[in-house]
Amino acid sequence: MKEKLVLSQAFDPHAVEEKWYRVWEGKGYFAPNSSGQPFSIVIPPPNVTGHLHMGHALNLTLQDIVIRFRRMQGYRALWVPGTDHAGIATQNVVEKELAKGGLSREELGREKFLEKVWEWKERYHRRIVEQLKKMGASCDWTRERFTMDEGLSKAVKEVFVRLFEEGLIYQDEYIVNWCPRCSTALADIEVEYEEHPSHLWYIRYPLKDDSHLFLVVATTRPETMLGDVALAVNPNDERYKNFIGRKVILPLMGREIPIIADEYVDTDFGTGVLKVTPAHDPHDFELGEKHGLPLVRVIDARGVMTEEAGRFAGLPREVARQKVVNALQEKGLLEKIEDYTHSVGHCYRCGTVIEPLVSRQWFVRMKNLAEEAIRAVQDGRVEFIPERWSKVYFEWMENIRDWCISRQIWWGHRIPVFSCKDCGYVFAHRDNPVECPRCGGPVAQDEDVLDTWFSSALWPFSTLGWPENTEDLQTFYPTSLLVTGFDIIFFWVARMIMMGLKFMGDIPFRKVYITPLVRDEKGKKMSKSLGNTIDPLEVIEKYGADALRFALAWLTVQGRDIHLSLRRVEAARNFMNKLWNASRFVLMNLEDFELLPWSSWDNLDLKDRWILSRFHRVVTAATQELENLNFGQYVQLIYDFVWGEYCDWYVEWAKEDLYHGDEGTRRKTQNVLVYVLNGILRILHPVAPFITEEIWSNLPGNEEENLIITPWPSPMGESDEEAERTVGVVQEIVREIRYLRAELGISPAEKCRVLLNFSDRNLLDRLRYNGRYIEQLAKCVVEEMGFEIAKPRHVAMGRVPGIDVYLLVEGLVDVEKERERLGKKISSVDAEIGRIKSKLENQDFLNRAPQEIVEREREHFRMLLEEKKRLEILRMGM
Repeated sequence: MKEKLVLSQAFDPHAVEEKWYRVWEGKGYFAPNSSGQPFSIVIPPPNVTGHLHMGHALNLTLQDIVIRFRRMQGYRALWVPGTDHAGIATQNVVEKELAKGGLSREELGREKFLEKVWEWKERYHRRIVEQLKKMGASCDWTRERFTMDEGLSKAVKEVFVRLFEEGLIYQDEYIVNWCPRCSTALADIEVEYEEHPSHLWYIRYPLKDDSHLFLVVATTRPETMLGDVALAVNPNDERYKNFIGRKVILPLMGREIPIIADEYVDTDFGTGVLKVTPAHDPHDFELGEKHGLPLVRVIDARGVMTEEAGRFAGLPREVARQKVVNALQEKGLLEKIEDYTHSVGHCYRCGTVIEPLVSRQWFVRMKNLAEEAIRAVQDGRVEFIPERWSKVYFEWMENIRDWCISRQIWWGHRIPVFSCKDCGYVFAHRDNPVECPRCGGPVAQDEDVLDTWFSSALWPFSTLGWPENTEDLQTFYPTSLLVTGFDIIFFWVARMIMMGLKFMGDIPFRKVYITPLVRDEKGKKMSKSLGNTIDPLEVIEKYGADALRFALAWLTVQGRDIHLSLRRVEAARNFMNKLWNASRFVLMNLEDFELLPWSSWDNLDLKDRWILSRFHRVVTAATQELENLNFGQYVQLIYDFVWGEYCDWYVEWAKEDLYHGDEGTRRKTQNVLVYVLNGILRILHPVAPFITEEIWSNLPGNEEENLIITPWPSPMGESDEEAERTVGVVQEIVREIRYLRAELGISPAEKCRVLLNFSDRNLLDRLRYNGRYIEQLAKCVVEEMGFEIAKPRHVAMGRVPGIDVYLLVEGLVDVEKERERLGKKISSVDAEIGRIKSKLENQDFLNRAPQEIVEREREHFRMLLEEKKRLEILRMGM
């Protein structure tokens, strides 16, 4: 056996985490070294300037559990790491940093500014990678990618040029979501909507042919009326049929604008008359296109009123709003103001209110790309877990709009489109041409960059070497699993499916596991403003990475948000300590240990047959739960077995053999302890890699040098139903005796006498020679086991199925006082039962209380009934 190493008295995660990560990485264990079937995952790339938050910690934990599990199963397992350049987010951060020194990007110029961003990227890239390593992420760092590295940049250009040449990329004047702060267009799904308390302003528009008559329009944005080009009514609205085709005078501006008819107009909103401002509202833009209306731009890209806004030119849009309202009031053209709450779009990066603006942008035609991607999920080639998220996917894909891919920033993949300064020819190119392919004239590249999500959409195949036909691409594409959040199903998942099908002719991944949202313990979303965020790095510092990983996986149940509290992390840390202490006990009792071959494991006694049978059952169940990505159930299985069976029962029973057994008994018990502990470490390793590797390194009889590459365990032999049933009865008896002792306040040091009265002879035969297991853990002497034993006087009586338990209490307690106390306690419990029963019979409570409160009360009611029954049985014997 190995040189004997004894674990330190207490588990110190900081002493082992960095050590073992260095060993694993140094020995190349994260690379796909097996010759088995490929299994691959690509990491959702965190922003290069990001900081690890609890959502990342959960996502990393689940991916690492799966990749470690598959690696141990013998798969050729690859987890590709990488980071995202995060165009708008990173540029914003760097601009803010420059502003502290009084500089702007315009003052620096594009080239110098990009140098600054690259410096920033290098500095913060190291930080996020170190944070991933602290979590224990077993990524293959030799294959790390960045969305703007040379290979991925080549892939981006290749995809763009092909789409351009197929006519799937086009440039057009279109209304887009514009962020005045970031000075760029945003895709629809990059706009976050929030409810805002505001007003509806009712504005009077005088008719041209009768200035005493008005059409009244309700609007949430009075400042945009300066750019109105028409009023619209529904042709089926009887109130306004006689006004169609007439004209009104635009208030404050004096322009004549027509009254048009369109069924789009909602007759129930406001007055049923709609102001049409095609330059500043997406729906109005489509109405304008349909009816051939002009564009009047009254707000510019900075959110400032233009010359077209007349006397309001130069005012910020927010200031202009109040000025316009005041002017309308002065002219008697404001009929009324109502309070109104509505949804307002904000930039997902900086939080600025979005301004719909018409500008020239690049778009990808999405309809044809989406059709095949919809079929891929419908026919099961891509599976969403939980399945309900596929409905969200379909809803978006079936209503897809063309994707605005140009961004008016500097950090990102510059759009590879060039235009000739002489002949005006516009073309896409994979390189950086200096002359026009048609006339030889000088060319200029488009100033805009691509949406960050364009490069991210290629992630599953670009990270594996595409457009080159690399060995990695042939081996690991399609990838096996994607683990990601629900909030980027549209941003990322759908686009990866479309791009994978388009350029690889195959899906990018077979399964998409959507992680739950991590909320605080009260179910509230974590946010800095609420002060309820939990920093995973601080948790790791205090409790260790294994405890955090264990807690997060433990709480992960498909279809349910995680309510995370530090109490759960503490419980996970306590579990690690329990495992450590049990392992330490085993290792300290392996004097003269000799590993016995499995073939010699005959004549095992009840406890050994029981723990082996239970262990093999747990291995089968844990394997199945991981196969099905049921992380919470997998962790709960291990927790219950390690703490509730191995530590609390088997290790305690084993002490008698180790301290007082003969050599043969001691050796067999040592082997069973080591065998089961070995297996526990293996099935626990995916979720708690550091502590398991540390204990493993001290355990005798290991075939592999490190646990990370040790094979996943397989059940050995059939389960032993008889042993499990018999020990199950023993455990019930022990629990009942412990309950009786605790209820009567009998000291644990006091050796009690017990009689066991059986009503089932078969049960008696099974337990007759196993009384020592009861005696050892119940701290008692079983004086008699028999069939229909007469109940003695003065006993504390307990009952388990088929057995009456008689605990002799004479001399241990004051019987009369105890009878009196128990009577009072039964009365108290009875009163509580009555109170809760009344509550549960109250229909008003059942209708109004939250379901979990009702269920909690029902469970409390059931427990009280059980307690009353036990107390009555106990008192009856006295």
